[in-house]
Amino acid sequence: MSMKTKDEYKKSLRHRLRNQTDYTVRGFTDPEEAARFLKDSPVDVVVSDYRMPRMNGIQLLTGVKQAQPEASRVLLAGHADHECAIAGINEAGLFQYLEKPWDNAQLLLVIRAGVERAQLLRELGEKISALDSAHSTLKDAQRRLLQTFL
Repeated sequence: MSMKTKDEYKKSLRHRLRNQTDYTVRGFTDPEEAARFLKDSPVDVVVSDYRMPRMNGIQLLTGVKQAQPEASRVLLAGHADHECAIAGINEAGLFQYLEKPWDNAQLLLVIRAGVERAQLLRELGEKISALDSAHSTLKDAQRRLLQTFL
């Protein structure tokens, strides 16, 4: 999923993502519409511009962090906006911060790594749940054994 920035970058990036990967790409021009979509639709990666109408990228990505903590969050911002980068890391838990103008090849690598990260986090969560369930089952079995023999 991506928030739109300059037209030439948007079209080029969406075209590359659709034609060179098997990713499903959703683009939004309205950050509030994107936020509504993200509340109900799991995603692996969210790429957002910092400057948007009615909210900034950090606000959007902070909402993503709360709704989908495993989703990788990428912020695109202007040159040397270090305060923005620090706020993004601290508030939104950014996976990556890229300065404009970005290189689409680099962004594609970031997105691929973000997808892999999100998938690994989901798998880890599933394994932790399975281990918790097995641990609970073993504790119950141990309790029953102790009751039987004591």
